[in-house]
Amino acid sequence: MKQDIFDFMLKTYKAKPEYLWKRYPSFCVFRHSDNRKWFAIIMSVPRRVLKLSGDGNIDVINVKCSTDDIGFLRDIPGILPAYHMNKSNWISVVLDGTVPQKNIKQLIKASFDLTVK
Repeated sequence: MKQDIFDFMLKTYKAKPEYLWKRYPSFCVFRHSDNRKWFAIIMSVPRRVLKLSGDGNIDVINVKCSTDDIGFLRDIPGILPAYHMNKSNWISVVLDGTVPQKNIKQLIKASFDLTVK
């Protein structure tokens, strides 16, 4: 699923993953080319920090969303309060198939639009 998102980001937004942290080599951000603001970050995080059952890590994408939408979005299975970001403006979406890819792409578009100049 991550590769499909990478392909979508490149094709739709001309954005390539940027790996910024040596300590977290699998974490990558996607930015606007003009203002350099992040509109998405993909991470592999321990399931326990997201309060998910099971062991090991899970891939998530953090995207910005409007404060008006945060409440109802978090009621959708697979959408959680943002990991390691402002929880009033960002959400984490698990990349395990729980949330359909079509919906993830819509959330990415919304995040892109919210972080434009």
